[in-house]
Amino acid sequence: MNKILWALTGALVVSAPAVLAQLPASTPGVAAVPLYPALPSETPDEFKAPLDGLDYVKRSVMIPMRDGVKLNTVIIVPRKASHAPILLTRTPYNAAELTSHNESSQMESMLQGYDNAADVIAEGGYIRVVQDVRGKYGSEGDYVMNRPLSGSALNPTPVDHSTDTWDTIDWLVKNIPETNGKVGIIGISYDGFLPLMALVHPHPALKVAVPMNPMVDGWRGDDWFHNGAFRQVNLSYVLEQVVTRRNEAKWYTSHFDDYDTFMRAGSVGELARQRGVEQSGFWCKIVAHPSYDAFWSGQAMDKILAREPVTVPTMLVHSLWDAEDIYGAIAVYKAIKPHDQDNKVFLVMGPWNHGGGIGDGSHLGPLRFNSDTALHFRQEILRPFLDRYLKDDAPPAQIAPVTAFETGSNKWRSLNSWPSGCVSGCAIAPATLRLAAGGKLRLTSEASRPASAPAQRAAFDEYVSDPAKPVPYRARPIAPYGYDEAKGQTWPRWLVDDQREASGRTDVLSYTTDVLTAPVKISGEPVAHLLAATSGSDADWVVKLIDVYPDQVAAQPEMGGYQLMVSADIFRGRYRESLETAKPIAANTALPYTFAMPTANHVFLPGHRIMVQVQSSWFPLYDRNPQTFVPNIFYAQPGDYKKATQRVYHDSYVELPLVGAAR
Repeated sequence: MNKILWALTGALVVSAPAVLAQLPASTPGVAAVPLYPALPSETPDEFKAPLDGLDYVKRSVMIPMRDGVKLNTVIIVPRKASHAPILLTRTPYNAAELTSHNESSQMESMLQGYDNAADVIAEGGYIRVVQDVRGKYGSEGDYVMNRPLSGSALNPTPVDHSTDTWDTIDWLVKNIPETNGKVGIIGISYDGFLPLMALVHPHPALKVAVPMNPMVDGWRGDDWFHNGAFRQVNLSYVLEQVVTRRNEAKWYTSHFDDYDTFMRAGSVGELARQRGVEQSGFWCKIVAHPSYDAFWSGQAMDKILAREPVTVPTMLVHSLWDAEDIYGAIAVYKAIKPHDQDNKVFLVMGPWNHGGGIGDGSHLGPLRFNSDTALHFRQEILRPFLDRYLKDDAPPAQIAPVTAFETGSNKWRSLNSWPSGCVSGCAIAPATLRLAAGGKLRLTSEASRPASAPAQRAAFDEYVSDPAKPVPYRARPIAPYGYDEAKGQTWPRWLVDDQREASGRTDVLSYTTDVLTAPVKISGEPVAHLLAATSGSDADWVVKLIDVYPDQVAAQPEMGGYQLMVSADIFRGRYRESLETAKPIAANTALPYTFAMPTANHVFLPGHRIMVQVQSSWFPLYDRNPQTFVPNIFYAQPGDYKKATQRVYHDSYVELPLVGAAR
């Protein structure tokens, strides 16, 4: 029987949990008396990990910024380090996790994984520092996607990633006794965007920057749009990255095939509503700015850095098959190299996917490169480059201004500039891949002529583009966006998928050259010049430049007839006249569309053929164009999506940056 006894103190002593449960928590006179004798806790008040056996010491600190906000920072110092340089990465992806990929007594093993060139860091004796950006994980403050520069209309606060980097470096060189006072900053993707921000009014101790696959312009050709077409597979990223500080909210799958997930929802705006993405402030900005207005151009890093003097040695790293940020590194190189008076700007291009420079670079999907190209980059290019600027006694490093892997021939080229084709004795001149009747493609070195004379527009091919049956961007079923290959997520390598799936469709036009009898080498950006008409009032145009392998490849039989994309992109027709202002397309009228495609450094080998494919959807990679002009496609209604007949005239061509002998 439960009993309630008066204690000598006048307080109630509860002898049964059932009675206590019936009392309000605020019941006066109830003392906090244990219900049972306590056992001593087996958890120490503070655990101090022994350092014996570790080849590093790890510290976690909160570094104050100029506005009082403190940023969580993990510092890993090699044991017995002295006068060691610092290699910094700032990230929204969890500093604690990025510095503990593996539990190991060895620094190199612990750092194996995303955004750590672990062999370079450990073998080079670098102090490794990784910091959460403001508003993410262990850091204080508010999170803003790709936080713009302060003092602008986009950021009226006094802080940005430039100031945060300055304050962080200032603290590091004053508070890490083992350092020589020299700091380098390196990172991939978003973490590659942050070194670019560090170049704006850089701290004097910042001696080198390595932006790898950086986010640069989210509208022109990086994460969010490509020439106006929205990259809707990134909807899951917007949800997970923005709506919580520690990425607790997770995107869920509703169909085995991602194609079905996006089709069933209708518009991408409706799918965002269904999944709660519209609660994200960044998503609201995307929807409010579908065109290339000041919101996008004002934070494009190539434009910002074009106005800055080049004071910090910078190595831009580009992946030729980057599924996420294929635009950024080349755009920054073109923007800042003309102002490089002291030869401080370097460019590296490898045959990798997004971030592939720190992984296994011997292959990508079915492609084999005859060597570990990523290991070569890290050991022969990256490490000597970092050592040159960060170590007190490093020997001079002979790093070429441009180091570019040439796909097809599978050779590294050391070049003086980009694009240049070779060190000397060659020149790049435009060549024309002109579409012709019967699916033929004619390669000529003739000067490209404008498609303007009415007589030239008589010949065309046409297809029906149906938004109810958009062209898949890869063979179905399509796994959701992601990097976990154990779950079948092969997103990082989709750009090297075989394109035969598309070439067999009636809503894709394919044009092919005869079998090549001599190598055809290109270095630079192919440019699509379409003369096309649509029966609708809006249209998307996708152009793909493809290397068609011989019907049989003895050394690798599965590559027989393979159709490898060398360069490809999409253009939203409503921006034909102006990227800033969307306009309806005049129906059934032949109009020119011109847009640059991603950089290539490729040799089409003898025995191969060159193909160009043209289509009007690339789904669900990009949102469907309703083909009826609406002010904002994010709000397109089911009735807006209509079939359209697309005509592509034979005056259309792809301009190739053809490498030939110097004239």
